[in-house]
Amino acid sequence: MSLHTTAQSLVSLAAEPGHEGGHNSLSPFLTGGGALFVLLLLLWITTRFNRDR
Repeated sequence: MSLHTTAQSLVSLAAEPGHEGGHNSLSPFLTGGGALFVLLLLLWITTRFNRDR
């Protein structure tokens, strides 16, 4: 398989209808809010263990 054939098959695969995005049940706000909560929790835990500064 040449590079041109591989690129052409990947472009045709990406152009198929029905693959517009993520899963319908995943809310971007819920995902982002959950990630923000986890990062803030990790920051809080890190600052609790680093009391000498």
